[in-house]
Amino acid sequence: MGLHDKTEMFAEIMATLKEVYDPELGISIVDLGLIYGVECTEGTAKITMTLTTPGCPMHDMLVGGVKRAIAGLPGIRDVQVQVVWEPQWSPEQMSDEAKEWLGYL
Repeated sequence: MGLHDKTEMFAEIMATLKEVYDPELGISIVDLGLIYGVECTEGTAKITMTLTTPGCPMHDMLVGGVKRAIAGLPGIRDVQVQVVWEPQWSPEQMSDEAKEWLGYL
């Protein structure tokens, strides 16, 4: 797989993740700044993400949503999601659209 192909796959994964919404806030996990990393190698997508709080009641729903969304992409055979707590999430990580929607701007 050449660099161009990896770039396209990264863009496709990020576009797909933008369709996964936090059900409590109604904002995509990408716009919330919850995605920390995306790697795709030989059909395996590795997503590193966080949640807004360690005790987030939507943990399983969001991780499952990420797995289901990415698993549906062509060429993806396995999806691994790692939830991390460092760096800790903060509202500054949100996109301008999310900040505006939630009244931070």
